[in-house]
Formats: sequence, structure tokens, C-alpha cells
Amino acid sequence: MSKVEIAYLGPAGTYSHLVAMKRFGRKAHLVPFPSITEVCNHVARHHSSMGIVPIENSSGGAIHETVDILITHNPKVHIVEELSLSVRLALLGRRGERIKTLYSHFAPLEHCSNWIGRNLPRVVKQTVSSTAVAAQRVAAEPSSAALGSRNLASIYGLDVLQFPIQADIPNLTIFLCVAAKPDVPRSGPQRKVSLVAHLPNKPGSLCSFLETFREESVNLSRLISRPIRGQPREYAFLVDVQGSPTMPHVHRALSAARKTCVSLRTAGCFICRDPYTS
Repeated sequence: MSKVEIAYLGPAGTYSHLVAMKRFGRKAHLVPFPSITEVCNHVARHHSSMGIVPIENSSGGAIHETVDILITHNPKVHIVEELSLSVRLALLGRRGERIKTLYSHFAPLEHCSNWIGRNLPRVVKQTVSSTAVAAQRVAAEPSSAALGSRNLASIYGLDVLQFPIQADIPNLTIFLCVAAKPDVPRSGPQRKVSLVAHLPNKPGSLCSFLETFREESVNLSRLISRPIRGQPREYAFLVDVQGSPTMPHVHRALSAARKTCVSLRTAGCFICRDPYTS
């Protein structure tokens, strides 16, 4: 039996890579891509593959590239699973070197900002596309360090200078498993449906939309607004609803919500798996 192909935000050693390995293990052929958009482009073109991309970090907030892909439906991918990782960060570099530059993805830099201020007050912070790219930079640049996973040290020939960093503050990153075809809606306590709502540009439209869920006691776990390209002061919303459209109260809420929207589209109906630990 051939292995399923899993595209992920690379290069090797990113947290997306770690989550892909934990979720699919040796049953999958893991393929890195340099951006979230390229992961989704590949999945949209190759219907037998799936992709792993981040959407939210508890310290750094939403990953807008992923949110915009879901809202615009370009590339055309659907959420089929939600995965999460309890992230433990390490300081990576070379022992004995003075650190002048610190590289990482924006989320670890934000999460560890207090620690950096106390321990590396004069360091120049540089944001890059992933923690693995940060480790690559450090491997090629003296007097630099990176924030990322411990496993990056063995991949890129670095030392673990300190671990864990800022461990007293929870650091959870949410990932989505995306596919070209949507999952079949099913009921269950760990299911969600993700919606893309375009609301009328008039007073109270958001309130009217949200009240349809309150009236049916349906919980919303995510609400992100993004500007609609080419339509100034117009916004679309990515909304996560707990439950499945097959559940009667969720079905009633969705039917009522649709009447308050210019458009309402389902970005995915999916299971939420228990968090992994890095």
C-alpha cells in the first residue's frame, strides 16, 4: 500500500513537521514546502494528499496567511482535522559564542519577549518564516541564536543552550489538516464546523449573526475578521462553531445565521484531536 502524502510548512524540523510526524508517523510521505500558500496549492492540485498548516498560537495570535486562504477559498482546500501542539521552546546556538542576533518565527519571539528582555536585552531580533529557517540561519551565521524545537539542534548541528524557555506560560499552537475534498459531517463531542461569513455593512449585522447561535446555545470558539480585498471597509469573518451541522441545535443556528449574511460558506467540518507535546 502506498503511503499518503502529507505536505507541511517546512523545512524539516518545524513544528508543522513535528505535528505531521506525530499524527501520521511512518504511514505517510512527508513533503516540505516553504510557505503555507504553497502547501495549500499542492493539496488543491493533488487530491490524494493532505496538508498541515498552523492557524493560531496562544501567544502570537492568528496566522493571517492561513486565515486568508480559508476566507477566500483560494487555493480551494477544506479543513478535515484540527491538531494542536503544546510547544516547549529551546534556545539554540553554539556554546561559547556571544549572541548578537536572535532568529525565530514571530510567535516564539512574542511568547518569549519577557525572557528575551531579561536575558538577551541587547540582542537584535529577526523574524523569519519558521523556526527551522531560524536554525538554518544560525547554522550559517556566527554570534547568532534561534528559538525553536530541541530537535532542530541535531538537524542543523547546533547546541541546546537553554531548555525550556518561558515554560511557566502555556504555549499552544493550533494546526489544521487540510484536503481538497471536505470531510463528511458527523456528530461527536470533539467536532467543529468552520464558517466564512460575509455580513451586510450596516449597524448591528454582527450582533444579529451572533445572536442566532446564542439563541440555540451553540458555542463559538473562534471569531476572526479580515478585510475583503478590493472592497474597502468590508470584512469577512472566520467563525468556528462547536458541534456538527448534523446536530439539531447547530443545524437550526446555521439556518438562522444564513439569513443574516450576504454569504455563508462552510470551510470544513472536522474532528479536534487531543494536543501533542513537543
